[in-house]
Amino acid sequence: MNLNGSGWAALGAVALSWVAIWYLRKRRLNFSLVALLALAVGIPIGLVAGPNVETIDPIGQIYINVLLATVAPLILVAIVSAITSLGSLAKLRSIGLRSIFWLLLSNAFAVVLALGLALTFQPGTDVSYQLGGISTDAIQGQVQNVNEVIVGFFPTNVIQNFGANQVIPIILIAVTLSVAYLAIAEKEFEQVRAFRDGAEALKLVIFKAVGYVIRLTPYAVVALTAHMVGTSTNLGESFKSLVGLLALVWVACFLHAYVLNAAILAAFANVPAVAFFRKIFPAQLTAFSTQSSVGTLPVTTARLTREVGVHSEIAHFTAPLGTTIGMPGCAGIWPIMVAVWGINAYGLSYSAGDYVVLALLGVIVSVGTAGVPGAATVAAATVLAAARLPLEFVAATIPISIVADMARTMTNVTAAAVSATVVARQTGLLDDEIFAGRAQFVDDDELAESELVTDAARNRGAPALPRPRPVGTYVGIPDPAWQPPGPAPHHPRVYWGADELAVTAAHATTQIEIDRRNGQ
Repeated sequence: MNLNGSGWAALGAVALSWVAIWYLRKRRLNFSLVALLALAVGIPIGLVAGPNVETIDPIGQIYINVLLATVAPLILVAIVSAITSLGSLAKLRSIGLRSIFWLLLSNAFAVVLALGLALTFQPGTDVSYQLGGISTDAIQGQVQNVNEVIVGFFPTNVIQNFGANQVIPIILIAVTLSVAYLAIAEKEFEQVRAFRDGAEALKLVIFKAVGYVIRLTPYAVVALTAHMVGTSTNLGESFKSLVGLLALVWVACFLHAYVLNAAILAAFANVPAVAFFRKIFPAQLTAFSTQSSVGTLPVTTARLTREVGVHSEIAHFTAPLGTTIGMPGCAGIWPIMVAVWGINAYGLSYSAGDYVVLALLGVIVSVGTAGVPGAATVAAATVLAAARLPLEFVAATIPISIVADMARTMTNVTAAAVSATVVARQTGLLDDEIFAGRAQFVDDDELAESELVTDAARNRGAPALPRPRPVGTYVGIPDPAWQPPGPAPHHPRVYWGADELAVTAAHATTQIEIDRRNGQ
């Protein structure tokens, strides 16, 4: 790398932009907005520096390398944490396997949808890239055939698998360890408690570390954008191609979120789609704004339990699991779109069999994606690494990834909510009374607190209160013709009539006043 005047100027401009980015982040400016500003700054740097922009290329390459280094540990701890949290093989077989099935099926639909749209509209054919100086012949030699991919699914040397970022063997290792833990924990939990606690602690640490890497995205965007602009001989076509890719990704995300999921709800959950989407809209809006599936979890689980009627055990397992497994927007649609776009931009010849392998990898790699901002970049890098395609594809699309992330995250959260609803229906733990608005969810803590107040009042000699109807943790409207809906025995619920609630509240208030006057 020879540094001339223009090269030094490019480095200086990048350094100054980093100072500005740091200042804006200190002022707590929105992360996505900062990344877009970084994109805007990188364009003129690339235009002015031209070919001398090669001096800042190592910056972008370092970012990509560090990002790739997080893939293996992230997948391992995410899968181990999700499976071990079930606590038993019985739950793994019932709730766990059902949840995993529907989350993966949702992602499989996303992969097929993305591949169908990409092959129909062929993004990337309107531009020609020579990314990283890698020729088309070199890439062609890196593409695996089906037999190599299948054999490569199985681990040979754990250290080698991790060092080479061989994703599928890492997934199999994680699943094997997790199932072994559950088998032992059912009989000798104390002996393996440290394994579960260690996995949870390691997950927190690694997710935090990945967050640090993702925070570097705006800094890397400056260098990556400048390099792409400076080395591009057809700049107008390049940005037109990226905008076309972005539009296609948004179309795929909204088709999956509202069309495919509506069909799933109607066919397997017997739930009206329009009403369902209206009930989870706050979660979708939060996901769209924060670009974080994990950050949206409190809203998602609250809407599922309080508005949709999903039992809390399923809502608090399937929705969090959906931030690790599935994620059709980040781990299905985006990696496939980026891969097809890059293949076309390179002019790489890809057969039908190659695309089948790519789709299969897209489904499998979706196991273990973190639901944090920027996770789609990791997922795309993972799929490309598994398919032995160059990571320059990911680098070239980072400038639009921030904008795409809004639709991707909304799609992820919607798919997780739909999967939880289907699992709840199949296990008999979906309350139609709550969904229809005829009953209201009451948190277990709230119910326990009200029972304590009632018991305490009775012990003080207060008049007996009406006992709650013996089937629910939901508040219903009193009806002379009311009959319990007859839930499964393993799903106890209590329905409180409005009159009973009023008496309980008045009684508790009176007793509190008596206690105050007596100095108790």
